[in-house]
Amino acid sequence: MKAVIKQAAVVIVALASGWLAIEFAFKPFLDKSDAAISKSDPDYDPDDDEKIDDSSAAAETATV
Repeated sequence: MKAVIKQAAVVIVALASGWLAIEFAFKPFLDKSDAAISKSDPDYDPDDDEKIDDSSAAAETATV
């Protein structure tokens, strides 16, 4: 029974490591595609990003 649990743990760790390796390897491409998808949205407004950043900064200073 211990061998089965050990084997399952090794498989899970191997899959997680492989997933992370793929994520790190393709991160630049994934970021570019995510940005392209965001820009292709007709409701996307870059000014809204600045408003979110300003409001979060204001919220942080208000809690201090």
